[in-house]
Amino acid sequence: MAAVPRSTWRDALSVSLTVGLYGAAFGAASVAAGFSVWQTCLLSLLTFTGASQFAAVGVVAAGGGALTAVATAGLLSSRNALYGLQMTPHLGVKGWRRALAAQWTIDESTNVGLAQLPLGPDAVRAGFWLTGAGVYFFWNVFTLAGALGAKSIGNPAAWGLDAAVPAAFLGLLWPRLRDRFTQLVALAAMAFSLLATPVLPSGTAIIATVIVAIFAGWRDRS
Repeated sequence: MAAVPRSTWRDALSVSLTVGLYGAAFGAASVAAGFSVWQTCLLSLLTFTGASQFAAVGVVAAGGGALTAVATAGLLSSRNALYGLQMTPHLGVKGWRRALAAQWTIDESTNVGLAQLPLGPDAVRAGFWLTGAGVYFFWNVFTLAGALGAKSIGNPAAWGLDAAVPAAFLGLLWPRLRDRFTQLVALAAMAFSLLATPVLPSGTAIIATVIVAIFAGWRDRS
């Protein structure tokens, strides 16, 4: 395997740390909702998909039952199946590595991996694995920190943690908007998400934007 480009290391580390920091907000929110520190850490270790974790905790905090929390979290995590379809041809993993890749197939690892396409297949694989491992490590470390310091952390928004994940995604997306077509697709997805937010269940509007990608894929770009 060729040496990993410095830009790939930079992308993976910056995204991993930025997103991982938001784990503190989850840890604090989970304990505030009535989960123990142990239960909170298990959610991050085993579930490992931020939006779904927040959704499950939010349902419980609002008085919902375990089945409702699991169903809501499962709906939000369904987007990871689409990421798996994108990444499988690039990773080509089998056996236990396939199971590990499935666990680490999240928004960030997929986006960083695919952002390395101009650098070649080795860089794509490195971007995926480095980001998956990095986010997993930092997310769990800061989940524990947030859970232990739930009372002292206060409102996560006061620390700017609520803006960390969107900022990381914008940083990944921006360099890929190289032509008018991709710029229009991005604007259409954003508009669709904004229009769908008041209508669809919380957190699912962003998943529904896959409809925009499907229609855009039908366009003949030759």
